[in-house]
Amino acid sequence: MSNLTTSGGAILPREQDNSSASLQLGVLCLSSSLGGLELNSLKFANWMQERGWRVTFFAPPATPLVQWAKDRSVPFETLVVRRGLALPLTAWTLKQQLERLHIEVLVVTQNKDLPLATLVKGLMGGRLRIIYQQHMQLGRPKRSFVHTLRFRLIDAWLTPLPGLGSEVARLTHFDVSRLHVVPLGLPLEQFTSPTHTATEARQELDLPLHSRLLGILGRFDDGKGQDFVIDVLHHLRRQAGHDEDYWSLVIMGEPTRNEGEAYLHQLQTQVARLGLEKHVHFRGFRADPALFYQAIDVFVLASENETYGMVTLEALASGVPVVASASGGTVELVQHDQTGLLYPLRDVAACAQAVRLTFDEPAATRQRVERAQRECWHYSHHRQCALTEDVIRALVPIPTDVPKTALLQPAQSIAVNSASRQK
Repeated sequence: MSNLTTSGGAILPREQDNSSASLQLGVLCLSSSLGGLELNSLKFANWMQERGWRVTFFAPPATPLVQWAKDRSVPFETLVVRRGLALPLTAWTLKQQLERLHIEVLVVTQNKDLPLATLVKGLMGGRLRIIYQQHMQLGRPKRSFVHTLRFRLIDAWLTPLPGLGSEVARLTHFDVSRLHVVPLGLPLEQFTSPTHTATEARQELDLPLHSRLLGILGRFDDGKGQDFVIDVLHHLRRQAGHDEDYWSLVIMGEPTRNEGEAYLHQLQTQVARLGLEKHVHFRGFRADPALFYQAIDVFVLASENETYGMVTLEALASGVPVVASASGGTVELVQHDQTGLLYPLRDVAACAQAVRLTFDEPAATRQRVERAQRECWHYSHHRQCALTEDVIRALVPIPTDVPKTALLQPAQSIAVNSASRQK
């Protein structure tokens, strides 16, 4: 796979950089769960490996991440997680691992691992370079002495959206000259080249062939809004009032690990109470979700506060009309009436109306879908890696034995203006 750079509105091939083969890169994600953050972290490590980087992924033992790393042939190290007063023990173990592997740059993908990573940097005499790859919103101000001291040890902060970057500038004392907007990547090829017709996809997933089919994808969690979409389906079916199979819904996902199935049972009870047992279809998590998007007519995002909806980007890339709640980072990913339709959070009637519009105005829907697919290059995983590589090379001196002709031109990243910082 060739390395890529960004130029204007296109992604251009660029020459292979031999420095990637000599620098050791670590990716740290000490989570025992398997959600979007964890999958994105492992996929990033895999993509960087494919581009020629020597990558080691760090995860807790006996977790889904370790199995996924094995399945994808990503080199990994396990680390028993001890926090609180035992954090120095974990830090010393990680320090020894990093030194043994000669890792110079550590990418940290979840906020709660930053105390460990910055402690390790201190133990290594400042030699380690830390890149924080932000996946979640800050939520509240983090301008305390401890946060400020910790953030000073971060060499680069990669935020996926300009709005999140402004939040970092407003809620922390982080040096915004080290803040870069680097969208989390999506393997666009997986979604832009359908492998099944809609009928074939529905047959494989055992879904109704002739209904107008809504879809929502994600772990079963009340913050994801599956209960809301069930109410939207009920609203649509009451208004249709004629064809028994006119509207249906597929909910794909699995319960949040270690949190039980209470919410799933709540959804099943809701479906039974509304008499929708024949029209709401629960399907389990799939490692390759492309088939899901090929089967549905409309993708509905109902999250209360989605930081960065990878499923939204997947739907946009797949050519599926998107109807999404106007909250969180979604308002930056979906431009209302340009690439999708937004509705006020938890407004059943407004969401149902937007869903109907995708069918009632096919020409406008087609224009939105085509525009969304044209603009999805911003979220290519090639672009994420290229931008990240530029940040790495700015932090770590390029070995003198690497020919200048092999160096990559800097890809464009966006720094947040310091004027946006809250005093």
